[in-house]
Amino acid sequence: MARKARTDTGSSGVGVARFLLRTAVGGTMIAHGVKHGRSLKGTAGWFGSIGFKQPMLQARTSAVVEIGSGAALIAGAATPLAASAVVGTLAVAARSVHIPNGFFINAEGWEYVANLSVASVALAALGPGGWSVDRALGTDRFSGPRAALFVAGLGLGGAAAQLATFWTKPAPKPVAG
Repeated sequence: MARKARTDTGSSGVGVARFLLRTAVGGTMIAHGVKHGRSLKGTAGWFGSIGFKQPMLQARTSAVVEIGSGAALIAGAATPLAASAVVGTLAVAARSVHIPNGFFINAEGWEYVANLSVASVALAALGPGGWSVDRALGTDRFSGPRAALFVAGLGLGGAAAQLATFWTKPAPKPVAG
């Protein structure tokens, strides 16, 4: 298989778009991770309330993964792995919280997590671009449809493993009446 030429130095419109996409998704993940990390006890209580075993482990892990994957995306470092971590994290959120609530985020639906996940898969397809650690190290050649499939598969597989190991769907809350 022939390697594609790396002609994007980062100054093209596509290069700018890659950087903005990495920054938007990465910054959002960092913000969520910092929020979880600043209130580990509250975050652990929330994880326990939605059916997760070992809720403090879940709280710590979510903070580390969200901050780490966000920082890696912004830097364009190990971009496919960072994008996979985003997909996995958000797939867990979708399954454990958002899907039962419908599509729209104003009702806690899956709109938001789906958009960030799709953006992460798209970023893998596009590649990190010229303004990235991956480019500086020469590790930015894994992109396109295979990279998108890899990111989606690894993220969804990781989410499935986490859910199977640590999550039990809570019983429905009784309706007052």
